[in-house]
Amino acid sequence: MYSHKLLKPDGRPLTLYSRYPIADNIIATSPSNEPVQANPHLRWHPLRGEWVAYASHRQGRTFMPPPEYNPLAPTTKPEFPTELPPGKYDVAVFDNRFPSMAQTAHDPPECIVETLPANGACEVVVFTQNAQASLSSLELEHLDLLLEVWGDRTRELGLNPQIQYVLPFENKGVEVGVTLHHPHGQIYAYPFVPPVPARMLAMQQEYYQEHQRGLLQDLIQKEIADNQRIIYQDEYAIAFVPVCARYPYEVWIAPKEPVGTFMDLTPQQRWGLAKALKTVTLKYDGLWNRPFPYLMAWFQAPTDGLAHPEAHLHAEFFPPYRTSERLKYLAGTELAAGMFANDALPEEKAKELQAVAVDIEMLISA
Repeated sequence: MYSHKLLKPDGRPLTLYSRYPIADNIIATSPSNEPVQANPHLRWHPLRGEWVAYASHRQGRTFMPPPEYNPLAPTTKPEFPTELPPGKYDVAVFDNRFPSMAQTAHDPPECIVETLPANGACEVVVFTQNAQASLSSLELEHLDLLLEVWGDRTRELGLNPQIQYVLPFENKGVEVGVTLHHPHGQIYAYPFVPPVPARMLAMQQEYYQEHQRGLLQDLIQKEIADNQRIIYQDEYAIAFVPVCARYPYEVWIAPKEPVGTFMDLTPQQRWGLAKALKTVTLKYDGLWNRPFPYLMAWFQAPTDGLAHPEAHLHAEFFPPYRTSERLKYLAGTELAAGMFANDALPEEKAKELQAVAVDIEMLISA
């Protein structure tokens, strides 16, 4: 992996990544030269026991720009600069212009509940320069690079003692609130372990203390033995509809052997995950022969400097559709009670995805 660090005219860092050497004469661009003045803060929710971020400046963020102006495409007209410079590279990472958290946040307002500066980070990860691409259409070598980029960003962000947890994710499709269709994801780096991964880590830690083995590691072995819901597997990685799926077309991707973070992956595990990621996204798009929306989140160990043998890096996909025409809305029982109700059995949806033909040999040789 090759990388090249730059500084945008507005002061935000930009890192370019590539499978090949990057020219050193690339000049960073930005839609605006004005420095980002974001100062988000956190307020404590006493009933839920969790932090809520407030970032009112995000009301002015880019929303469904016209097709002729894509802020995530490389700049073609210097008088209309975008977030990305022209040049040869594969992936770009830069600080969000409209962050929910910022490492420079300070002086939160006084309130009747506890407040803190939202000292985290929000990065945009542009997967490719091709505006018409998607994860399913990228070459395996490109996906392998993306996994390595997530590892590099985890390492870089985790060097800051303020940062406790790094969460890469992708929102794909208007159904999950996407406002820019260029293939990209985000990375949120939190000053604490957020509630969902904290709950998952607590369950994994309890299991590890009792069994001296990983919870997800053993669940994967049970899924393999059951052999009903597997979407892809090789020696190093697996993708499956979990037996406990909360969404009809939910899929998890993981290395078979536990590693805590992207940084801990072997090249073989990373390549296996790249094949699993491409297989799953191809099957999603092939299910109804149209782009398939989802939220993809990657869960890993905290960056708190402590050992986390219980943690098992994995991705979870949360697709919003329950049929080709009907959305799975989160309503009363999900939002109010926190208990999901699934209208379809995981085994049924797994069969639908298993039936979507994907040429694995073609993927391996791509």
